[in-house]
Amino acid sequence: MSRLDINTPDRAQLVVDQLYHDMERRIIASGPGLCPVDMSLNFLTMCHAQTCGKCSPCRIGLGQLATIMRDILDGKGKMQDLDTLEKTANIIVNTASCTIGTHAASLVLSGLKGFREDYEEHIKHHRCLGNMEQPVPCVALCPAKVDVPGYIALIREGRPADAVRLIRKDNPFPVACGYVCEHPCEARCRRNMLDDAINIRGLKRFACDTAGEVPQPACAPATGKQIAIVGGGPGGLSCAYYLALMGHKVTIFEKQKHLGGMLRYGIPSYRFPRELLEGEINSILSLGIDVHLETTVGQDVSFADLKRDYDCLYLAIGAHTDKKTGIDGEDSHGVYSAVEVLRQIGDDIYPDYRGKKVVIIGGGNVAMDVTRSAIRYGADSVTCVYRRRQQDMTALPEEVEGAIAEGAELLTMYAPVRIESDADGNVTALIAQKQLTGLIKNNRPSLMPDEVEETRIPADVIVEAIGQGIDSRAFEAAGVPVYHGTIQALSDSRLGDAHMDGVFAGGDCVTGPASAIRAIAAGKVAAANIDEHLGFNHEITVDVDIPEPRLDDQPPHARVNTTEQEANIRKHNFDCIECGMTEKGAMAESSRCLRCDHFGFGIFKGGRHTKW
Repeated sequence: MSRLDINTPDRAQLVVDQLYHDMERRIIASGPGLCPVDMSLNFLTMCHAQTCGKCSPCRIGLGQLATIMRDILDGKGKMQDLDTLEKTANIIVNTASCTIGTHAASLVLSGLKGFREDYEEHIKHHRCLGNMEQPVPCVALCPAKVDVPGYIALIREGRPADAVRLIRKDNPFPVACGYVCEHPCEARCRRNMLDDAINIRGLKRFACDTAGEVPQPACAPATGKQIAIVGGGPGGLSCAYYLALMGHKVTIFEKQKHLGGMLRYGIPSYRFPRELLEGEINSILSLGIDVHLETTVGQDVSFADLKRDYDCLYLAIGAHTDKKTGIDGEDSHGVYSAVEVLRQIGDDIYPDYRGKKVVIIGGGNVAMDVTRSAIRYGADSVTCVYRRRQQDMTALPEEVEGAIAEGAELLTMYAPVRIESDADGNVTALIAQKQLTGLIKNNRPSLMPDEVEETRIPADVIVEAIGQGIDSRAFEAAGVPVYHGTIQALSDSRLGDAHMDGVFAGGDCVTGPASAIRAIAAGKVAAANIDEHLGFNHEITVDVDIPEPRLDDQPPHARVNTTEQEANIRKHNFDCIECGMTEKGAMAESSRCLRCDHFGFGIFKGGRHTKW
């Protein structure tokens, strides 16, 4: 008789493991609009099944919580049940013997706090408040509500020009988003239930790369109304685009030398070639939009004059100011902000880092852009210092991996302490302190200094990439409502103050720094509401017929990813690093789409908005 055996999973365990894997896929692919009470009950039931059952708070208490929630969902609940839920959950949190029980009860408490109105709606009116207006996950999660299944179907039919036209109905920057969008639409793609999300951004880029020049639609008859837009970034240009299509006369006032906002002054050309950006902007301006460059509101033209001379005003100034670390030595020669560096590059003023040691502070996409740009500008060494773990970085994982592959050193868990300089005030090193992770707060671990000596990181140039701010002082002085630097606007982009009638705002100056697609969505919303404010009801439509779905089988099929140039080649130039899809790859990837706009609940609720 052997004392020990090799533990090999039997067939039953393998099946259970696969069931867990399939359940995880369903959770990943669960689209927006689900009933939050029902979702909480399902998680609670799953947690209850995993407890040992030795203590009564878990064994009995979690069961009681589940029973009350089922009664509420079945229309049998009473308002006092909410108090019972809260009291019972609190008792379990304070008395359960294991973390599973306390976590499950905490989930119920979070739900009561986060969506209490959903519980009350089930009790009072026996219905759900879950937003089921757009059941297609990719469309619902796209801030601009682009018809994703529609243009993927057009790509599969070999109609890339029609795909671009369909995208422009909701997003006038299909090329920019094809190259640099953070693709939130892929997060809940139902294809995750089978294998992996559709490569939506890659397909968008393929359509733009192969469509050739796609003419803009004709504008509606002139309305005689004039709108001023402050800011020529993606948000301001999007608003101008749709207002011009509606027949309004639009004038853009831009502070910088060029249009494009952070698409030009924040994204290097190796990610988005400059000539493609200029081509897309020129296409938008071809609708008859006037532009005043190097014009600062508050200096070259007053806010009061714009408000007086134009029928409406849209503020889309973006987030173009830098943030400081506040550490000693920050004013040394050779210390720059990422915003400053990228702005100079956007104006074709290129830094010379040849033979220098460059240190970047930060862990976001901007930090990665500066890191990878410094390599291309000849730096002898490039080190990115981040105070948290690599998995905590806000930069896209592929951006971090690309920087490391190109030769950048990633120094995580080090917090900047001070900047060291020589007698002439020139930076010589960054002094950093090793950090330890602590309690998790707001889904991120807190930090504490480790009990080790400080680390000296030699540097000739230090670039701070810790965030961006909004310069709203001129507008605040003019009476625009501002809170902590951001302009206070309603969800329809209007300013709440009565004396600001006709003034709208959106994008980064309202939400804080965000992605290009969110600024584009804000511009679209503002255009629709400015048009309505002026007494019109123009509709934005497109005469593109969406192909009927094919009744092909959908076996598991690996995702077709775009590739990049080899790191040892791409790091020496600013050519676009990403290689677009081939036609064969695009056909294979587009055929993976499950057409949620047609099948299942998608067709039941319509699934497609043909106009707005």
